[in-house]
Amino acid sequence: MKKSFVVIGLGRFGASVTKSLIENGQEVLAIDKDENRVNEYMNIATHAVVANAQDESVLKSLGIRNFDGVVVAIGEDIQASILITLMVKEAGVDLLWVKAHNEHHAKVLERIGADKVIHPERDMGQRTAHRLITKNLLDYIELSDSFTVAEIKISSNKITEKNLAELNLTQRFGVNVIAIRRKDGEVELASAQSRIHQEDCILLLGDDRAIERFDEYL
Repeated sequence: MKKSFVVIGLGRFGASVTKSLIENGQEVLAIDKDENRVNEYMNIATHAVVANAQDESVLKSLGIRNFDGVVVAIGEDIQASILITLMVKEAGVDLLWVKAHNEHHAKVLERIGADKVIHPERDMGQRTAHRLITKNLLDYIELSDSFTVAEIKISSNKITEKNLAELNLTQRFGVNVIAIRRKDGEVELASAQSRIHQEDCILLLGDDRAIERFDEYL
């Protein structure tokens, strides 16, 4: 279902979010005080406006509370980021994601009501490091301190041509298989009878150490 979003700040991160939302069929109002940046996205975003989002009257005039979600993509200007976050939350927006410049900034954003605080550089750095040190890891998403979702390509024959009940990966390694992406691209939800084949990619849920143990075993 099509939703509508506001992206405030068209730096590299905000621009990337805007493009991705549009490519996924969503409506985006892009806001930046830099006219050149707005002009670049005039034909990409659904609407793009030159405006100072630190002005509460501007946010009200744009009907900020009527959108499904807002992304505050201003990272380096911490004062502006905090002020805009406060005003957007006070306007009654249900879903507010904000980019943080550092951990101290993130703590303030969480306390004033940001629903999700984003650390693009940190998160990408962690994902890159995980992919460098693990042989079979294709991608991973850290859900919390306790749970990570990881996609691992099966290039070893240690677990191939067996089903998940036989492999008993939960008992042996502390990981749970959620889904399997076959070599032909077909994706199936995992069940006890799901059989693993060479070149399959499996989606795992577990903590970092459990996933690392499994990867080392492979």
